[in-house]
Amino acid sequence: MAKKKTTSNRPRHDIPEDVLDRILEQVDDPKDLLGADGLLRTLMGRLVERTLNTELTEHLGYSPGKERPTANARNGTTPKTLLTEAGKVDVRIPRDREGTFEPQLVAKHQRRLTGFDERIIALYSRGMSVREIRDFFQEAYNADVSPTLISRVTDGVLADVEAWRNRRLDSVYPIVYLDGLVVKVRHDGVVDNRTVYVVLGVNMEGRKEVLGLYMAGTEGAKFWLHVITELKNRGLDDILIACCDGLKGFPEAIEAVYPQTIVQTCIVHMVRNSLQFVSWKARKKLAQALKTIYTADTESQAVAALDAFEAEWGADYPAIVRSWRTNWHRVSPFFEFPKYIRRAIYTTNAIEALNRQLRKVLKTKGPIPTEEAAMKLLWMALNHASAKWSMPIRQWDLALQQFAIRFDGRVAV
Repeated sequence: MAKKKTTSNRPRHDIPEDVLDRILEQVDDPKDLLGADGLLRTLMGRLVERTLNTELTEHLGYSPGKERPTANARNGTTPKTLLTEAGKVDVRIPRDREGTFEPQLVAKHQRRLTGFDERIIALYSRGMSVREIRDFFQEAYNADVSPTLISRVTDGVLADVEAWRNRRLDSVYPIVYLDGLVVKVRHDGVVDNRTVYVVLGVNMEGRKEVLGLYMAGTEGAKFWLHVITELKNRGLDDILIACCDGLKGFPEAIEAVYPQTIVQTCIVHMVRNSLQFVSWKARKKLAQALKTIYTADTESQAVAALDAFEAEWGADYPAIVRSWRTNWHRVSPFFEFPKYIRRAIYTTNAIEALNRQLRKVLKTKGPIPTEEAAMKLLWMALNHASAKWSMPIRQWDLALQQFAIRFDGRVAV
């Protein structure tokens, strides 16, 4: 029998116990280890200096005290204060006589150690304001981080945002959800409400993936045609089912680009819109009556439930009946699927949950100065939210088999 491998929780870069003991002999108080002038920062500074001196040795081709093969030699050090995840660290950067040494760990003019910028971006993406980020670094690391530095660091992701928005997509997404959220953007001194539409796809592995962000003043067929065409140009050849909340002009646009795609109206939104016409006293009973329609086992049973609803409530609420009958061809497609697929397509809750997280971030910022800044913030917040998307949709393997049968030739299992 082969010997069973054992796993260890020890860090990849382990430090011998005797080395740790010698270091901790200098610590009498926790502040001596983690304080503003604690051992941790001193140790980080020494490690940086040791690495830089090793780099210089490689550059010169000889170790200190050895015979020099060239005229170039060590030429003292230059003091520098680095901002790190542990706070401010003072280091001495070694120099060479000819000025040809280019450090890799701490490049010339670099003032922040790797990891510091990532910490700023992580805090910003969680919705912390510039003031809150400054206070955090001041309290945690005794580091004074200017608003200009925070803006410069976060602006550094704009190239990543652009690359993400133009990246190639998979050829097929079985399910695509669309929904929008309002962003307050300042323009020429005036705050305007702009809608950012989020396109969320479920890929062939059953995992969620944000396909794009699109900002528009108003929605309409022309806007949606631009969005859908862009998705097509980025490699998305087929969408099986598109779920949305009755977006104006969207069905016409998607059918122009993807004529075989099923457009499913969000049932939850249909119910919400219906209840707007109802008094509080009657709302609970009417909601239960509507539930008999969309929870029916078959479409024919659902039509019968809608007829029964009209007989009981039609005289008092004709607008509700008219809305369901007018939109029935967009409401009813999900009835042809098993219930484990219906759960995924009858509502846009998946994207609404994501938008709730984005709204929490936006709420802390107030009006965003530019559309570009709004996209930057939303992209970082999306990265933070999507990091938790590790599991596929429940019973996705069964759903994929159903799609392969229903959409013959369009899905490869």
